[in-house]
Amino acid sequence: MTPAAVRVPVATVWSSPSLVRPSDAAAVRDDPDLAAWMLAMTPDEQTSSAVVTQLLLGDPVTVDEVRPDGWARVVAPTQAAPTLDPRGYPGWMRTSHLAEPALDDGGGGALVVDALSTTLVDAPAGRPVLPGVVLGTLLSPAGPAISPALSPASGGASGGARGGWLPVQVPGRPQPLWARTADLAPVPSTPPTGAEALAVARRLLGAVYVWGGLSNLGIDCSGLVHLTWRRLGVRLPRDAHDQAAAAPRVAPGTERPGDLYCFARPGRRVHHVAVVVTPPDGTTPPRILHASPGRHGVVEEPMAPDRAATLTGAHRP
Repeated sequence: MTPAAVRVPVATVWSSPSLVRPSDAAAVRDDPDLAAWMLAMTPDEQTSSAVVTQLLLGDPVTVDEVRPDGWARVVAPTQAAPTLDPRGYPGWMRTSHLAEPALDDGGGGALVVDALSTTLVDAPAGRPVLPGVVLGTLLSPAGPAISPALSPASGGASGGARGGWLPVQVPGRPQPLWARTADLAPVPSTPPTGAEALAVARRLLGAVYVWGGLSNLGIDCSGLVHLTWRRLGVRLPRDAHDQAAAAPRVAPGTERPGDLYCFARPGRRVHHVAVVVTPPDGTTPPRILHASPGRHGVVEEPMAPDRAATLTGAHRP
């Protein structure tokens, strides 16, 4: 078992290399192109595939096996999947998407990308090196510790920042890359409010529904929930049924914006999750925000009767 880390902005994890389709070619390139992948897939292919999850730049993995054809069997410890592997989410990914973990940041603390997408460059205001680094990506500052006061309004006046740019460590690169400080925020150290969670989830409205997706380019229902709370410093499990088990139930009628509604068919485990926008008021159904396979994207809408028929309850992360 070997530790490694994701070196590309978004890496896709599969249930089996043998199930990768011709339309998935852009996702398994050495430098994947998720926008091209979205265009190559039909809507049916986007909602049904062998993808199990995605990992973001810098995410750690444990490599259990490496095959000669360039595939690695990995476990992702930051995405809990207790019904699959107690160590984390298991699956297969391209070895070219992995590198040795970045050097320790010396206790400077982690930052999180707060833009839907940002580009890392080779010098302040320099040449683009890694475009498409997405919301929720964790980055470690290189050099002096970053001030907890870093915010989009700080202009980069903390630690090693220069003119609105901050050096960050990236797996597989001996020299730091530079991130725009306006696109970064400190990882929150206190639990988020429901309003904060709902505000982050709303930023993903309009994203395409993609099974196993975990970014603004394509996302599924549990990916939306996982990414929203990840941005806010909370690690929820990856899959909907595990999220339901991890988040305590709230009594009917006491749910509030930012809670989760979970859905399951009779006798089956939870298969869908949504963020509560407004609870029911006795005359109108609740409004939910979710990545809907039927609507093929992240939408905010009243809960439909057929969806309400499978509602199992509300949960508060």
